[in-house]
Amino acid sequence: MGHCSTLCHCNTWQRTAAHCNELHHTAAHCDKLHHSVLLVWVTAAHRIAATHCNTLQHCATHCNTLQRTATHCNILQHTATHCNALQHTATCCNTLQHTAMHCNTLQHTATHCNTLQHTATCCNTLQHTATHCNTLQHAATHCNTLQCTATHCNMLQHTATHCNTLQHTATHCSTLQHTAIDSNRLQQTATD
Repeated sequence: MGHCSTLCHCNTWQRTAAHCNELHHTAAHCDKLHHSVLLVWVTAAHRIAATHCNTLQHCATHCNTLQRTATHCNILQHTATHCNALQHTATCCNTLQHTAMHCNTLQHTATHCNTLQHTATCCNTLQHTATHCNTLQHAATHCNTLQCTATHCNMLQHTATHCNTLQHTATHCSTLQHTAIDSNRLQQTATD
């Protein structure tokens, strides 16, 4: 609350100092007028202007003081900003300390996890081997079926060979039968 009050007060001084710069510039202009008034001193208006210039000169002196105060306020503001940064850094440090403690716990857990990971890798290898064994078992069963089929095929092949022989014999028989019929006809013709 006190810090905010000081900063707010400093902001007011800064605005006042800016206004004072304008007054200071006006006072410098008044110095020229005052010089002219001393040389000429003709009208009452000039006398009033000279009095006003004296007042402005006094204000300008006061403004210089305010400007120095405003500069000091800027320094205080910069220091306050730096303090805020340090406070933020301190908060970060507390967080980092807490994180470091948590990291030690995580490191211990990570070591345990590495052991579990190694066990899991072994399990994966065993699982892969078991899968491979199942595949081989299935292949062996399939081979037994193929072997049985091959034996049956050999029997069918033997039967087919026998069938070819019988077919050849049947063809030969047909030829002989046809020849026999022709012979009978010739014999009958010869008898007639």
